[in-house]
Amino acid sequence: MILAKLFGKKTFPKGIHLEEYKDESNVAATRRLPFAPEMIVPLAQHVGKPAKSIVFKGQHITRGEIIAEADGFMSVPIHAPVTGVVKEIGLAKTAQGGKQAAIIISTALSSGQQLIESEQSNDYLSMSREELIQAVQNTGVVGLGGAAFPSHVKMKTPENCAIHTVLVNGCECEPFLTTDHRVMLERIEHLLHGIRITMKCVDAPKAIIGIEDNKLDVLHAIEPYLPDDQSITIKAVATKYPQGAQKMLAYSLLGIEIPSGSRSSEVGLAIFNVATLAKIGSLLPLGHGLIERIITITGDSLENPGNYLAPIGTPLRYILNHAGFTGDEASLIIGGPMMGTPVRSLDVPITKGTGGVLVLDERLTKHNDILPCIKCTQCLQACPINLNPSELGLLAIKRKYDVMEEQYHLNDCFECGCCSYVCPSNIPLVQYFRIAKTLNRERHLQDG
Repeated sequence: MILAKLFGKKTFPKGIHLEEYKDESNVAATRRLPFAPEMIVPLAQHVGKPAKSIVFKGQHITRGEIIAEADGFMSVPIHAPVTGVVKEIGLAKTAQGGKQAAIIISTALSSGQQLIESEQSNDYLSMSREELIQAVQNTGVVGLGGAAFPSHVKMKTPENCAIHTVLVNGCECEPFLTTDHRVMLERIEHLLHGIRITMKCVDAPKAIIGIEDNKLDVLHAIEPYLPDDQSITIKAVATKYPQGAQKMLAYSLLGIEIPSGSRSSEVGLAIFNVATLAKIGSLLPLGHGLIERIITITGDSLENPGNYLAPIGTPLRYILNHAGFTGDEASLIIGGPMMGTPVRSLDVPITKGTGGVLVLDERLTKHNDILPCIKCTQCLQACPINLNPSELGLLAIKRKYDVMEEQYHLNDCFECGCCSYVCPSNIPLVQYFRIAKTLNRERHLQDG
């Protein structure tokens, strides 16, 4: 039956094949990370307006209670990841080296497992679409695949867009990361609840779970739970990077192209990460909020790599100590090696959008000099959305950021990193593109 599903499997043009490095973490069951003595909970953990703190210094808080409320529709609340006392409300370090507002909590370690008592129950099957979308916002769930876009906003599709399919993204094409893999094996019931909730929110008649063909154990695990009416199905696509990108997955599974500058809803699709929907399916029926998530802790010089259920706000220093980091020097990345963020401080916490913590030995990372472009066209052959990274890179060096945007479709780039990976001259193309986008956004704001 599985072979039949794989026969004739489609993929997308271009892209690259990467070594996966997933064996170290994708087999063992998820473990719970102990509570750190101090939690750092940023107020801006999502796209949109940061949450507004509603607690004060010295206040005793209980795990699961709201400590920061949503500031409008394009925002989500934040819930206490631990029972403890608010130590401070101030500025905390970010992965990029800056600072942002955060609530610092001293953990009450004497509270044992810090279990949450269920205070309410939501019968989501009887709720209206508007009630469901509000309930999703109340959970504080955002895109757990890394984008951190508020899930309830994504579910409120434009009135002129009819959604025919919910695409559930379980590809997890980044090397090293296996968070979604474990979610699909261990949280099947929650995932299906979340899919049904989403189908009702966007009024879609069917859903497709898309996985790469390096996760065939997921097919075995999920198939027995799928409904007989075929409203929810699971399909495998080729293992290739960046198969998990929205445009790539839509094309691979359904042959649908999302045009430049368009949203997936405009072609009848609503696309969500599997971990996001599993969290919604877990939290919404109980009226709970997002306080923890599964992350992959892996890489070099770690005694205890694997997937861990970690409280939001756990500092990286505590995570590395628990994972048994034994190295002297390392490159630390939040997320995967292709699209992740290098970390400048161990006093940075994991947030809702953190899917992994990756440690790479400094001796194994590239530090070669940047050389001039040799016009080899490897980046053109790798770019999955048919941009010209070479020309964009040359324009970036000349600081012609407006030309990059207006004539070379810079904003279509979703920063997958394929171009930088294949470049024999070690040109950091994707970093150039990020800088260009940031400066263009600032210019547009100044222009009004």
